[in-house]
Amino acid sequence: MSYEVSVDTVGHYLDVSLLYEASETLREPILLKMPVWAPGYYLIIDYPKNLTDFQAMNVDGTFLLWEKVEKNGWKIYPSSSSFVVKYRVFADARSVAECRVNEKIAFVPTNGVLMYEEGQKEHGVDVTFILPNDWKHISTGMKEVRIAGKAATYHANDFDELYDSPVLMGNQYVEKFEFQGKQYELALECPEGLEESTFREDIRKIMGAATDMMKDIPYEKYCFILLGAGGGGLEHRNSMACYTSGSFKFESEHSYRSFMNFIAHEYFHLYNVKDIRPIELGPFDYDREVFTPMLWVAEGFTVYYEGILMRRAGLSSPDDFLTFISDYIKTIETQEGHKRMSLRQSSYDIWLNFFNFGKNGKDVRISYYDKGPILGLLMDIEIRRMTNNKQSLDDVMRLLYNRYYKELNRGYTEEEFWDACKEVAGRPLELMRRYVDTTEEIDYATCLKYAGLSLNRENWQIVRLEEVTPLQESIRKSILNE
Repeated sequence: MSYEVSVDTVGHYLDVSLLYEASETLREPILLKMPVWAPGYYLIIDYPKNLTDFQAMNVDGTFLLWEKVEKNGWKIYPSSSSFVVKYRVFADARSVAECRVNEKIAFVPTNGVLMYEEGQKEHGVDVTFILPNDWKHISTGMKEVRIAGKAATYHANDFDELYDSPVLMGNQYVEKFEFQGKQYELALECPEGLEESTFREDIRKIMGAATDMMKDIPYEKYCFILLGAGGGGLEHRNSMACYTSGSFKFESEHSYRSFMNFIAHEYFHLYNVKDIRPIELGPFDYDREVFTPMLWVAEGFTVYYEGILMRRAGLSSPDDFLTFISDYIKTIETQEGHKRMSLRQSSYDIWLNFFNFGKNGKDVRISYYDKGPILGLLMDIEIRRMTNNKQSLDDVMRLLYNRYYKELNRGYTEEEFWDACKEVAGRPLELMRRYVDTTEEIDYATCLKYAGLSLNRENWQIVRLEEVTPLQESIRKSILNE
């Protein structure tokens, strides 16, 4: 299967052509399918709603019979060993999971544009993107295999890799560099203020802190796709796609630090969720929701580690980190929802609540983005307490990465996660599991005391205890990187 994708900047369309070639005459119908959601974006988007003008034909141009058989399935009745499919995709959404085309730019999340053959997602695929005459750049984390004029061809080893590789086309600012032996690309829709900022240096500090922790870099090339003014970001194994404030000019140091927290979050996802992943999250079923009880780790721990990486990179202070975590505690503890929804349940219910802004939301539910980082801190402290500060949550993450991603090439189950925690800590984290599985109130006084910390319930701010034991001081200094 090989694709060509060209751009209609006036009508806001992507024109798609697929060449399907087999080694012998095809005697059975071929079912082509388009995903209905994007991994990491837990919402049914129904990409086929944007598709129009579908047609199938032999390579000589004679038309083939086809029929729509599902909301995202097209059955083709071939008469030879190869055929061509053409269709158009409307692209006018401002989302990190949906396509956008205008006179200057085309943002292409490939899972919303390209089809796979039912039961054949493991096959390799080539995609050629054709630039309009006045456009200059194509930016993606995919492997480039050929350039010919305004056309560039990329290869993905399978459709999971293809769908994990967004593409930015246009006249974006492009800067390529090498760091720690890997290749990188900055692709910025709105680079204003970049030269005056420390962004280039700071992303290297974040990547260096992540590498120091995980002891491995799981890619050869990584692309930072930073779009214009908007909201949201989406992680990928070889890239990130994030909306920004529209420039690199920030009104305050706090606003810049918040932006860099966002970048650190999406970057650390290449480890936690792309490689260290709940077993339900890959290989993917692109036809329907995929439920897992472990998004509080995949997302919540990533929030915790965005704060940790910022601190280790020297981009925030110990007090900044304590305020960072305190804000999540305040959010959880001042809303009734934490009494009605467990952290574990919030993972299942994200498919109902991703963009659910119902008026009763704060009263009946919580987000793993808010309570997950709290558990990250408490579990980190608990493991350090149990091991005399010789092991930490870092060791759990490295164990999961090396065992399940690198050795077994699969995700972890819920029980395997807790077994990994037990292996690192030396005994089960029973209290922490209750805090995840139930709505039991968290004993902050006891849990934080082990790290020489306390929670001021008047303003929900974590503060340092003045009198601490050597172990408490050691744990506190380790977490705060003091």
